[in-house]
Amino acid sequence: MASVYDVAKYILEQQGVMTAMKLQKLVYYSQVWSLVWDEEELFNENIEAWANGPVAPELYAIHRGLYNLDGIKEGNISNITLNQKETIEIVLKTYGKKTSQWLSDRTHSESPWQEARKKANTEEGDRCNEVITTASMMEYYSSL
Repeated sequence: MASVYDVAKYILEQQGVMTAMKLQKLVYYSQVWSLVWDEEELFNENIEAWANGPVAPELYAIHRGLYNLDGIKEGNISNITLNQKETIEIVLKTYGKKTSQWLSDRTHSESPWQEARKKANTEEGDRCNEVITTASMMEYYSSL
Protein backbone atom coordinates (compact mmCIF):
# COMPACT_ATOMS: atom_id res chain seq x y z
CA MET A 1 0.00 0.00 0.00
CA ALA A 2 1.13 3.53 -0.70
CA SER A 3 1.98 5.88 2.14
CA VAL A 4 1.08 9.53 2.60
CA TYR A 5 4.70 10.31 1.65
CA ASP A 6 4.39 8.39 -1.63
CA VAL A 7 1.22 10.32 -2.52
CA ALA A 8 2.73 13.69 -1.56
CA LYS A 9 5.86 12.96 -3.58
CA TYR A 10 3.76 12.02 -6.61
CA ILE A 11 1.62 15.16 -6.31
CA LEU A 12 4.69 17.38 -6.12
CA GLU A 13 6.25 15.64 -9.12
CA GLN A 14 3.07 16.21 -11.12
CA GLN A 15 2.31 19.78 -9.99
CA GLY A 16 5.64 21.33 -9.07
CA VAL A 17 6.17 23.90 -6.33
CA MET A 18 3.20 24.55 -4.05
CA THR A 19 2.45 25.63 -0.52
CA ALA A 20 2.55 23.05 2.22
CA MET A 21 -1.12 23.79 2.96
CA LYS A 22 -2.10 23.12 -0.65
CA LEU A 23 -0.19 19.84 -0.64
CA GLN A 24 -2.03 18.76 2.51
CA LYS A 25 -5.42 19.48 0.94
CA LEU A 26 -4.53 17.67 -2.32
CA VAL A 27 -3.39 14.66 -0.29
CA TYR A 28 -6.70 14.80 1.61
CA TYR A 29 -8.80 14.93 -1.56
CA SER A 30 -6.73 12.11 -3.08
CA GLN A 31 -7.59 9.96 -0.06
CA VAL A 32 -11.25 11.02 -0.24
CA TRP A 33 -11.76 10.18 -3.88
CA SER A 34 -9.82 6.93 -3.61
CA LEU A 35 -12.27 5.89 -0.89
CA VAL A 36 -15.26 6.82 -3.04
CA TRP A 37 -14.16 5.73 -6.52
CA ASP A 38 -11.81 2.86 -5.74
CA GLU A 39 -13.47 1.81 -2.47
CA GLU A 40 -10.12 1.59 -0.70
CA GLU A 41 -7.75 3.75 1.28
CA LEU A 42 -4.95 5.29 -0.72
CA PHE A 43 -2.74 5.33 2.40
CA ASN A 44 -3.06 4.25 6.04
CA GLU A 45 -1.92 7.42 7.80
CA ASN A 46 -4.58 9.46 9.61
CA ILE A 47 -5.83 12.86 8.60
CA GLU A 48 -6.75 15.25 11.40
CA ALA A 49 -9.12 18.24 11.55
CA TRP A 50 -6.63 21.05 12.16
CA ALA A 51 -7.62 24.72 12.26
CA ASN A 52 -6.69 25.32 8.60
CA GLY A 53 -8.38 22.15 7.38
CA PRO A 54 -7.40 18.50 7.04
CA VAL A 55 -3.76 17.66 7.76
CA ALA A 56 -1.82 14.40 7.74
CA PRO A 57 0.43 14.85 10.80
CA GLU A 58 3.15 12.49 9.52
CA LEU A 59 3.44 14.56 6.35
CA TYR A 60 3.37 17.80 8.34
CA ALA A 61 6.29 16.54 10.43
CA ILE A 62 8.56 16.50 7.37
CA HIS A 63 7.59 19.95 6.05
CA ARG A 64 7.04 21.78 9.33
CA GLY A 65 8.31 25.33 9.07
CA LEU A 66 8.34 25.35 5.27
CA TYR A 67 5.92 27.46 3.28
CA ASN A 68 6.61 26.23 -0.26
CA LEU A 69 7.59 22.72 -1.24
CA ASP A 70 9.13 21.55 -4.48
CA GLY A 71 9.71 17.96 -3.43
CA ILE A 72 10.24 15.68 -0.48
CA LYS A 73 12.94 13.09 0.20
CA GLU A 74 10.53 10.64 1.79
CA GLY A 75 8.30 8.44 -0.30
CA ASN A 76 8.54 6.20 -3.32
CA ILE A 77 6.09 6.75 -6.14
CA SER A 78 6.60 3.20 -7.38
CA ASN A 79 4.41 2.16 -4.42
CA ILE A 80 1.43 3.84 -6.13
CA THR A 81 -0.52 1.65 -8.54
CA LEU A 82 -1.60 2.80 -11.99
CA ASN A 83 -5.22 2.96 -10.81
CA GLN A 84 -4.21 5.07 -7.81
CA LYS A 85 -2.21 7.40 -10.06
CA GLU A 86 -5.29 7.85 -12.24
CA THR A 87 -7.34 8.80 -9.18
CA ILE A 88 -4.71 11.29 -8.02
CA GLU A 89 -4.47 12.79 -11.51
CA ILE A 90 -8.24 13.39 -11.61
CA VAL A 91 -7.95 15.10 -8.23
CA LEU A 92 -5.14 17.27 -9.58
CA LYS A 93 -7.15 18.19 -12.68
CA THR A 94 -10.09 19.15 -10.45
CA TYR A 95 -8.30 20.88 -7.57
CA GLY A 96 -4.71 21.41 -8.71
CA LYS A 97 -5.12 24.99 -9.95
CA LYS A 98 -7.06 26.12 -6.89
CA THR A 99 -5.29 28.19 -4.23
CA SER A 100 -4.43 26.76 -0.85
CA GLN A 101 -6.91 29.17 0.75
CA TRP A 102 -9.71 28.09 -1.60
CA LEU A 103 -8.99 24.45 -0.78
CA SER A 104 -8.90 25.18 2.95
CA ASP A 105 -12.18 27.11 2.78
CA ARG A 106 -13.79 24.27 0.84
CA THR A 107 -12.78 21.66 3.41
CA HIS A 108 -14.17 23.91 6.15
CA SER A 109 -17.56 23.86 4.40
CA GLU A 110 -17.67 20.05 4.24
CA SER A 111 -19.03 17.83 6.99
CA PRO A 112 -16.09 15.43 7.61
CA TRP A 113 -13.88 18.29 8.86
CA GLN A 114 -16.79 19.99 10.63
CA GLU A 115 -17.89 16.79 12.39
CA ALA A 116 -14.39 15.99 13.61
CA ARG A 117 -14.00 19.52 14.99
CA LYS A 118 -17.42 19.29 16.64
CA LYS A 119 -16.57 15.90 18.17
CA ALA A 120 -13.43 17.46 19.66
CA ASN A 121 -15.52 20.40 20.95
CA THR A 122 -13.19 22.98 19.41
CA GLU A 123 -13.84 26.59 18.55
CA GLU A 124 -12.79 28.20 15.28
CA GLY A 125 -9.02 28.56 15.18
CA ASP A 126 -8.42 26.19 18.10
CA ARG A 127 -5.84 23.43 17.83
CA CYS A 128 -7.37 20.04 17.20
CA ASN A 129 -5.98 16.59 16.53
CA GLU A 130 -9.28 14.77 16.07
CA VAL A 131 -9.05 12.23 13.27
CA ILE A 132 -11.31 12.69 10.26
CA THR A 133 -12.50 9.12 9.86
CA THR A 134 -12.45 7.37 6.52
CA ALA A 135 -16.07 6.40 7.23
CA SER A 136 -17.10 10.06 7.48
CA MET A 137 -15.19 10.85 4.27
CA MET A 138 -16.82 7.94 2.44
CA GLU A 139 -20.31 8.78 3.68
CA TYR A 140 -20.15 12.48 2.82
CA TYR A 141 -18.30 12.44 -0.50
CA SER A 142 -20.12 9.41 -1.92
CA SER A 143 -23.36 11.37 -1.55
CA LEU A 144 -22.13 14.21 -3.79
